[in-house]
Amino acid sequence: MEPRNITGVSQFLLVGFSEKTELQPLIFGLFLSMYLITVFGNLLIILAVNSDPHLHIPMYFFLSNLSFVDICFTSTTIPKMLVNIQTENKVITYEGCIIQMHFFTLFIGLDIFLLTVMAYDRFVAICRPLHYMVIMNPCLCGVLVLVSWIMSALHSLLESLMVLRLSFCSDLHIPHFFCELNQMIQLACSDMYLNKVVIYIVAVLLGGAPFAGIFYTYSKIVSSIHRISSAQGKYKAFSTCASHLYVVSLFYCTGIGVYLSSAASHSSHSSATASVMYTVVTPMLNPFIYSLRNNELKRSLKILFGKKTIKEPIVLGLKKCP
Repeated sequence: MEPRNITGVSQFLLVGFSEKTELQPLIFGLFLSMYLITVFGNLLIILAVNSDPHLHIPMYFFLSNLSFVDICFTSTTIPKMLVNIQTENKVITYEGCIIQMHFFTLFIGLDIFLLTVMAYDRFVAICRPLHYMVIMNPCLCGVLVLVSWIMSALHSLLESLMVLRLSFCSDLHIPHFFCELNQMIQLACSDMYLNKVVIYIVAVLLGGAPFAGIFYTYSKIVSSIHRISSAQGKYKAFSTCASHLYVVSLFYCTGIGVYLSSAASHSSHSSATASVMYTVVTPMLNPFIYSLRNNELKRSLKILFGKKTIKEPIVLGLKKCP
C-alpha cells in the first residue's frame, strides 16, 4: 500500500536510536551526563571570560560566543530526546518539529561562522601582530558576530520556509533523535527537487566557503610560523591557535564523517548514531580542549573557583567603540 499524501500534518514520531525498552535507561543516563557536562563546561568558559579582565580580548570574546552557541546547539535537541525517553512518548508536534529544525540549523550555522571568524582572528594575531589591536577592534568584533547571526538566521529561515511548502506522507516516523532537515525532506510526498537544490547550494556557500577560508588562513599561519627563527617563538605562535585548530578539525571531521557514513550505509539509524559526534560530543569537548591547552584560561578558572588571586597588572584588551 502506497503512503497517502497528507496536507495537514499534526505530529511526527522521533524513533531515536533504539526501540528496545531495556536500553532506554542507559541512553537516558548517557545523554543526560553529556548534556550536563556540555552546559556546565561551556558556562564555565563564559563566566571565566566575563569575570577576568585579562581575557577581555577578541580571541576570548569569540570563544565565549562559541560557548554560548554550543549550549543553545545541544539544548535544541537533547532535552526533547530526554523527555521522550522519560515519558515513553516519541511524539513531537509538527510545529515543534519545524521550530527544532529551525533552531538547529541556526546554531550549526553559527558554529561554522564563529569558527571561521576565530580563524581570521588567529591569522591577524600571528601574521599581523603589530596591527592586531587596531584591526581586531571592538567594533569589528561586534560586527563579525552580528553578521554571523544575521546570515545564520536567514539561512535557517530559508530552510524552514522550504520545508513548510512540502506535504507529507502517512509514514511520519523520523529515524533520528531530532527533526533533522534531510530526514524530514525524505518523508515528503510532494516534489522535493527545489529543496534538495537549495540544500546543495547552501552546503557549498555556507559549508565549503568557510572551510576554504579557514584552510587559507591556516596556510598563511603555518607559513608565518615557519619563518620564525627560534623554536620557542614557533611554539608560542602555534600554541595560540592550536586549540582552535583542534576544535575545527573535530567539528568538520565528525560532520563530514556523518554524511559519508550515512551515504555508505544507507541507514538512517547509522546516520543518527554518527550525528551524535558533532551534535553532542564536539560541543562537550570544546571547553576541555580550550581550557586544557590555554594557561590564561586555566588561571582564570582557578580565580573563578577562588583558588588563586589576581596579582598581575590588569590590561584591558577591548576598549569601547569611538
